[in-house]
Amino acid sequence: MRILLVSDIHANLVALETVLAHAAPFDRIWCLGDVVGYGPEPNACIDRLRSFDLLCIAGNHDWAALGKLDLEEFNPDARRAAIWTRDQLTPANLEWLRALPERVPAQADRFTLVHGSPRYPIWEYVLTPAVARANFDFFDTPICLMGHTHVPVVYRFQDDDQTATADPLPEGLPLKLNPDRMMINPGSIGQPRDGDPRTAYALLELDALTLTHYRVDYAIAATQAKMEQFGLPPRLIARLSYGW
Repeated sequence: MRILLVSDIHANLVALETVLAHAAPFDRIWCLGDVVGYGPEPNACIDRLRSFDLLCIAGNHDWAALGKLDLEEFNPDARRAAIWTRDQLTPANLEWLRALPERVPAQADRFTLVHGSPRYPIWEYVLTPAVARANFDFFDTPICLMGHTHVPVVYRFQDDDQTATADPLPEGLPLKLNPDRMMINPGSIGQPRDGDPRTAYALLELDALTLTHYRVDYAIAATQAKMEQFGLPPRLIARLSYGW
């Protein structure tokens, strides 16, 4: 079975459609949260995802759109976009977001899916090996798949000294998923933050137990034009060009 692994779409339909075309064919989508927030097409992104065989979990911007998080915890641009998103979402899509779980096991408990971290699934950022090491104690499966930071990375647990190491995900090269315990972030579909503006995703081959990371150019200006049309914050528009 071939799984399309996506995260942090952030209502960027142009980027999502680019990835769907580039990744095909696949059997199922696993989405690691933040379907909405920041971007200009929240309903269209939800509707498009729901047209596939989909496993999806909640992210902090999904919760923000539901009023489940205090928006004072967000920076002013993110807060403004969250309020705009909330006003755009249809009742059906609000209900769909409300039903998303915080974490799920997948594929016979081989994988744990979270948005932020196993310890704090909605909000914690795993940005360093030290934070990753602490989080290895909060899941029992061999692999944890996570998003939230918008940065592709693989953390490996080191049995010999009980530490964690971090490496960038290699682009276009299959990563074997055994025997090490790992925490893997495929990067962001809709708002990359690693200095590379190309959209990011991964394909998971369950039979071979490999994960391959991809970066793809997309029509950034088309998304930016829609954001301008809806009056979304200029900083959120500009950052798409630079991947920050």
